[in-house]
Formats: sequence, C-alpha cells, structure tokens
Amino acid sequence: MRKFKSLIFLFVLVSLVCVSCFRIDREEKFTQNFNFSSVEENKEPKNLYKPTKTEFFNGVDYRMSRSDVGKYGGQMVSSSIGEGPKTFNPWSAKDATSSELSALMYDGLFSTDIDTGEVIPSLAKEMIISDDQKTYTVKLRRGVTWTDGKEITADDVVFTWNEIIIAGFGNTSLRDSVLIDGEYPEVKKIDKYTVEFSIKKPFAPFQRMIGSQIAPEHVFRPVVNKGKRYFDTYMGTTVNPKKIVSSGPFILEEYVPAQRVVFKRNPNYYEMDEAKNVLPYLDKYVVLFVGDLNNELLKFEAGELDIISVKGKDLARFKEKEKKSDFKIYNLGPNSGTMFVVFNLNTRKNKDGKFYISPIKQQWFNDINFRTAVDYAIDRDAMVSNVFNGVAQPLFTAESLSSIFLNEKIASGHIKDIEYAKSLLKESGFFYDKKGILFDKNSNPVEFDLYTNAGQTEREAVGVMIKEDLRHIGIKVNFKPIEFNSLVNKLLTTADWDMILIGLTGSPLEPHSGKNVWNSKGHLHMFNMRFDSDKNDELLSWEKELDLIIEQGALEIDFNKRKEFYDKYQQIIYDERPIIYLYSPLVIIAIRNKIKNLHPTALGGALHNIEELYIEN
Repeated sequence: MRKFKSLIFLFVLVSLVCVSCFRIDREEKFTQNFNFSSVEENKEPKNLYKPTKTEFFNGVDYRMSRSDVGKYGGQMVSSSIGEGPKTFNPWSAKDATSSELSALMYDGLFSTDIDTGEVIPSLAKEMIISDDQKTYTVKLRRGVTWTDGKEITADDVVFTWNEIIIAGFGNTSLRDSVLIDGEYPEVKKIDKYTVEFSIKKPFAPFQRMIGSQIAPEHVFRPVVNKGKRYFDTYMGTTVNPKKIVSSGPFILEEYVPAQRVVFKRNPNYYEMDEAKNVLPYLDKYVVLFVGDLNNELLKFEAGELDIISVKGKDLARFKEKEKKSDFKIYNLGPNSGTMFVVFNLNTRKNKDGKFYISPIKQQWFNDINFRTAVDYAIDRDAMVSNVFNGVAQPLFTAESLSSIFLNEKIASGHIKDIEYAKSLLKESGFFYDKKGILFDKNSNPVEFDLYTNAGQTEREAVGVMIKEDLRHIGIKVNFKPIEFNSLVNKLLTTADWDMILIGLTGSPLEPHSGKNVWNSKGHLHMFNMRFDSDKNDELLSWEKELDLIIEQGALEIDFNKRKEFYDKYQQIIYDERPIIYLYSPLVIIAIRNKIKNLHPTALGGALHNIEELYIEN
C-alpha cells in the first residue's frame, strides 16, 4: 500500500531523519534513563526494496511486489486507542483513525517510497512533468478494477478532483493546500487511461499531493448530487460493508463500534509477486479498539495483538522479554508528528451573537507575555524523563524533529524558567496574592480548562504535569480528558475550549501539507478558527505574515530557498506561541516474529507494505 499519511489528527505515524541536529547535552538527556542502543541494532537495513516495476499480465498492469514471495492465509491483529472511526469515507475523514482505516480500502494515484521519500506509482503507473513544471500528465494502470468489477479509468480521477476535492466536499484540507496563487488545478481527461493536471505556476508540493485517493464515479456521483451535507454522512459507521465499492488491498467486512473493525483481502488487487500471486497475502486484517494504553498492553502480552507501540516506561521490560519471547523490537526514530498545547485566541462571536470563549480569557490568551510565560513554565525535560523514561526528546518547533525542513536554530529551544515566566506576567499587569494565586490586572483569578483525549495514558500524564507546572506560576488549570470525537468537535466545530493538548500527523518531506493549520482560513487553523458565520474578521499581523510565507514557500522550487521560508514560519510560531510544542517520542514497536516481509523504516513505519506481509507459523 505504501501510503504516506496526510496531515490530520493525532499525529501518529511514521518518522524520518536522525537526531544529529540536536546539541550533545540534549542527546545525553535523551539517553540517560534507558540505553536503547540494543534496540537500534534491530533496525532493518536500508534499500531492501527493488525498484518499482509494472508487469502487464492477464489484461492488468500489475505493480510488482518488491518483497519476497509469501504465502496466503491467516490474519494480523493490531489496535487503536479510542472508540473507533467516525466515518469510512476518506474524503470526509477529519481524524487519524478514520483516515488510516479508509486508506486500507482506497488507493491513490501515487504514494511515497519508504526508503528514499520519492513519489512512486500506485493506481497510476507513470507521471510526466513538463519542462516548465506546470503540466502533469498521469498514465493509469490498465485493467485495474473497483471491488464491484468496474474498471478504474480517467473518468474516476477527473470526477474525484473536480467534483469532490475542488468542489469542496467533505474535508477540504487538500483543496486548501492545492489553491495555487488563488486558483485550483485544472484537471481533464485526455483518454481512458490518461489525465492531465495543469497549474498556473510551478508548485513544489504538487507532485506529492497529486497522489490523493480516487473515488468510483459511478458510486459517488449520486452522492455528490445530493449535496455536501449528505456527502458528509455517506459511508458513516453504520454503513453496510457490502455496499462499499473500493480499490485498496482490503475490503471492509465488519465493524463493531468501540470493539473492532475487520477487513478481508481484496482478491482483485493490482499488486502481484514474482510467482504471479495476487496480493495481499493476509486473509484478514483486524483492528481492535482497546480504550486505553494499559488495556492495549495487556492484550499484546496475552497474545491478542500482533503489533504494539512500545512506550518509554515499558521499553526496558519489553527488551528483557524479547530475549525469550515471540516478538522483536524495532526502533524507527523520532515521530514525524508534533505534540503540543494550543491556546484559543478566538475573539469573535458565533452565529448566535455569543463569544466562543469569555472576554476575560480572550485578554489572557491574546497577551504574548502570558503565552510566553506558560511556555517557560512547562518542564519538557521532566516530561521526557518521567513519562517517556528518556525515550523521547523535547520539541520546540512547528516542524517535527524528523523534518528535512527543521529550523535548527530554534530546535534546541530553552529551559524551564519560573522566575522569567513570573516577570513576564507582572509586566502585563498580572499580580499575585499572599497565597501565590495569579490575578489579572482587573483582579480576575487566572483559571482555565485544559482538554485532551481520554485513554491516552501518556497524554493524560503530560496533562497532569502541565497542570502542576502552571500551578507554580499561580495558574489554576482544570484538566479534563474527554472522548476523542468530543474533543475534535470542540476543537473544530464549537470552539468552546480554552486550551487543548493534542497532536498532529505530519510529513517530514513536505511542510505544505500543514497549510490547513497555518493559513488563516485553513480547516485546522485551530488557535484562531474562522467559521462561515464569522464576519468582518481582522487578521493578527503575524497571521497575515504566515499566510504569505506559506504561499511563497510552495511556489519556490529550489530546496534551499524553500527552507528559508519554512525556517521563518517556524520562527514566527516560536516567537508568537499560539501553539506550544512539547515533545517528540521515539517510534518503537514490538511485532510478532510470525509476521514476515517486514521492512520497518522511519518514513514508512511498520505496516506501510501491509499487502506484502504474510504469516509464517
């Protein structure tokens, strides 16, 4: 499948690059609690894969497997924290679980090579880019079919782009990201297997973004005709699996809310091994919704799960058990996502004429001294040491530690400094009573709510630490873990929150995938969300600058010149602190020895090639 996950929630997934850009003292703190060099030895060597090839066989342009020939049968079981997906419609998905599960069912035109980071063919077999880098000609594979037997053609591609993505159906993040200098790409059919994408200016991220998942026109056109509201509900969690027409390696077989989702192999998938066996090999792939990390750990130790993300507090014990057990541990390097707390800077009124948050809190959160004081009060080193047992690293930047666009000048950040934090608060008119409680200049006690998603025990532990850290500067924090879907609704729909602890997935190769976060009109511009009902809205000065930088960075083709733009945007976020970044864990997984054809990498994770995995009993 080799899918590269888009920027949505949780952040989650994958990683790339090493920690060498950090100073020595950071690395020493990073390793003081646990010597994970033995885990490092388990990393798979690079470049195991053969070049991507296509072979025409029995009327189909098959993508050839780059792994060893496996065998059919068996099931693999993994897990997910939380209550499960909100939808199986990939074009409406706004959370990581929904996106990841729908990615098993729907393929895109292209994906990412997990060794090199290069764009490689999926449903497409070739892409030709014009010399002026404004025309992309995509050739589709012949004979590839949807699960109902109808052939996948250029009509499906044109429909998906023009009438779903560009028309603004579902999650508009991709549409927001491909708005190039005020215009969307022109997408047209050349012939049955050829599509042409035209853009007005060279646009560096477009080659990667063009690989978006494709929808079957004959199924989705009637859905689109019923409007956006109906589209958002289509293929929800109550859908009959038999009615889903898809293209990926797996087909939805069963979904039991809050318990499990079961996929079965697609017998007509377009990948084939050297022995002419059509992949995937696994009969079934099962995801259990385990509720919380402790339950997940118990299920793995009981043999109910085949793969688990190993947390820092458990790593030493897992490493000892590995010697006499049926699993192996892999260290994949720094997580490519970002974990942070975000302030609600919204000062507008909703459609009912009410403020999203109280005017008192608006004044606090929009005070740069207040935000900076909160930042300096947070003890990231303690988080790394106490919550992750040293198997993580402090994070200060909007780009992840694995990003090739990381701003190294600010990556090392700063140390906790309570006295400096207090001085900033006093500078803005805040004062303390005899008990050390903080009041604003109007004598309002400083108290607000901090939300995160329940069940993520590490995240809950971090929330408790932040509450305690801010108590040291006189702030009372009401920490409230809630169900993930409720958290997303607060963040993106109602905007009735003060501060949220959450994470985002990210691309270590393409910062523009975060446009929907940084653009002032972006769907994930969470710190100052704008809704259709918002009128006469003024941008903050640095929001205007971010809008310009994100556009300019995407239009620049030269890497070094692009990096200048992205260094600058990271500097703005670091200085203005609408989001305060916290930590980046190592991605360490344990996986059963019976799972073969594993090629875990920093960029791809462990299951990037799930269609090639097989079970050897």
